[in-house]
Amino acid sequence: MAPGQGLISVVVPVFNEEGNVVPLHEEILEAVRKTGLNFEVIFVDDGSTDRTLFELKQIRPVKVVVLQSRYGQSCALDAGIKNARGDILVTLDGDGQNDPAAIPALLEKLDKGYDAVCGWRTKRMDPFGKRFVAKGARFLRKILVDDGIHDAGCTLRAYRRKCFAGMDLYGGLHRMIPGLLKWRRFKITEIPLNHRSRLCGFTKYNWTRIFHGFSDMIYIWLWRNHFVPLLRSPKKYLIKEIYAPDA
Repeated sequence: MAPGQGLISVVVPVFNEEGNVVPLHEEILEAVRKTGLNFEVIFVDDGSTDRTLFELKQIRPVKVVVLQSRYGQSCALDAGIKNARGDILVTLDGDGQNDPAAIPALLEKLDKGYDAVCGWRTKRMDPFGKRFVAKGARFLRKILVDDGIHDAGCTLRAYRRKCFAGMDLYGGLHRMIPGLLKWRRFKITEIPLNHRSRLCGFTKYNWTRIFHGFSDMIYIWLWRNHFVPLLRSPKKYLIKEIYAPDA
């Protein structure tokens, strides 16, 4: 068996999620063990300034990729994916709102011949303002990106590793992954998922993300429809440490 074959890598980017990472890790273990497959759990600490990293170093089994400073969710996902060994990648947020119990369903759908399965939060447990902006973004994304899914902001997804061949994530491109995959002729789908309220900490969402999200959509639209070259260089992130006590 080739390295990584039959291995599930669960990748979780986190920034200041003290109080959330330990119970989330327990839920991930419970969900993935139900599949009977080999797995690894990778948390990427995106420059946390609270006790998140301390808590991550107390749990097992785990691999922790520690970034030098805060680079953003796309870069953190990129670091986790590039340091994962599995041929199947599962990604989810570190705030506990994504329910790990959905992982077996994502993998089951992936086995039906898909390259990527995206989560769809049919009943979002977010503040009204965040849900209102999401509806507007969905309308614009349908026009500019047309990725064929309902919820580009849901991080809970399952991918085959080949989806990320030659792909670098930076800026806000994690929201554009379904569109990029669709244009590259990968077979993608979605399934409805449970969404939960945040129990600890606070959302990292702010109004600057509206501007960045819109500019990313325009940028990708120009690249796709008018062959505008990708002039922006991937943001270079630095890895401070990789903590892997089980290695």
